[in-house]
Amino acid sequence: MTELTPRQIVAELDKYIVGQAEAKKSVAVALRNRWRAARLEESMKEDIVPKNILMIGSTGVGKTEIARRLARLVDAPFVKVEATKFTEVGYVGRDVDSIVRDLAHEAVRSVHKRRLEEVEERAAELAEERIIDALVPESRNEETAATPLARMMDAFAGGADSGEKPEPERKLSAGRAFVKKRLAKGELEEELIEIKLEKQEMPQMMGMFAGPNLDGIGDDLQDMLGKLVPKKKKNKKVTVAQARKIFRQEEAEKLIDMDNVIETAIKQAEQSGIVFIDEIDKVAAKGGASGADVSREGVQRDILPIVEGSTVSTKYGPVKTDHVLFIAAGAFHVSKPSDLIPELQGRFPIRVELNSLKKEDFVRILTEPKNALVKQYVALLATEGVAVEFADSAVHRLARMAEDVNANTENIGARRLHTLLEKLLEELSFEAPDLEDKTVVIDGDYVETRLKDITVDSDLSRFIL
Repeated sequence: MTELTPRQIVAELDKYIVGQAEAKKSVAVALRNRWRAARLEESMKEDIVPKNILMIGSTGVGKTEIARRLARLVDAPFVKVEATKFTEVGYVGRDVDSIVRDLAHEAVRSVHKRRLEEVEERAAELAEERIIDALVPESRNEETAATPLARMMDAFAGGADSGEKPEPERKLSAGRAFVKKRLAKGELEEELIEIKLEKQEMPQMMGMFAGPNLDGIGDDLQDMLGKLVPKKKKNKKVTVAQARKIFRQEEAEKLIDMDNVIETAIKQAEQSGIVFIDEIDKVAAKGGASGADVSREGVQRDILPIVEGSTVSTKYGPVKTDHVLFIAAGAFHVSKPSDLIPELQGRFPIRVELNSLKKEDFVRILTEPKNALVKQYVALLATEGVAVEFADSAVHRLARMAEDVNANTENIGARRLHTLLEKLLEELSFEAPDLEDKTVVIDGDYVETRLKDITVDSDLSRFIL
């Protein structure tokens, strides 16, 4: 768990997200409280649950990015879900328990990836030995069957000797030593060798399990049948470079204890998991709703037990959600947080309102973050040998246009900059490979020329911007 102070967490978030100091402070405190709780006595630790956060603000102001960057910062299991994709039990749609199943899957994937990196060096050594075995076959008894039953059948058929002979001791012969040196120099990368690949025959019967409230059953059954169906091996010719990649993956998997991976992952999901529920305002409806809104309150009731703390069965085992941090977000243009059912409101005690973006914010978004949009487009066009330079006047003009278009049409926050920049650089991106002059300066006049007609005509801008 991270030992960053709240101030340091905010400083890290500032590298990618402009403004929204209040929201950053809230998530930083929530994260630090986890670190504090982990250092308490067990009797007290169990009673301290995360204080879930409700973010209120229009689209494109940074709600999702704050949660995503926070999870990356502490390398915590993280899932983002849309509240509108879930339906009340009894209706066709996703079951809310799938949120926890997705979190467990993400945790296992993350821990598995880290373990693969830890054994990468040893797996590479073992893969090298298997490649040498393929290039310099040793005199040894080959297995004639993959299973005892197959060996028995071969023995009855007279195709194999039922007696077992001791495997000769492996020695690094002069030929193997020579091949090893050539492999180290990269001289045999395109050499073809024959290897055995596992081919698993899987029955195609998953489609019959599609239906309401059976979310995840198909995957669980697929895994179960995968363990029961015997694996066949087939010979295939590949290059040494391809074989090395295949062998590394196979050897790395053999070196990993999956039971320990799952145990560690479930613990991380329970203690460090972060769930971001977007569009929570879309399931907020006042009493007496009917028609398409009939299941909205039901979705809230189904989400409530997970947020309160419950145990959900997953294919990796039961997962408790008592200490999972939930961050909900919504624009709340039509509805209000008070339209949520009271029990759910009480489970999101920290509420923070994100500010709408102004011209000054757009200027900073275009230039300051590590992944700033201007930097992205400059790097993209540089791959064509085109050196693009954005003058300050261009950045300020784009920021002003984004503010004006958001005010006159729908306010989509920073996402408006993507639309403006794409339209601004459309012609340049098309002509880039054929340009003779590879240096392009984009200033305020260039922006005005390319976008003036669109931004002035409000009817046209609704369709294009």
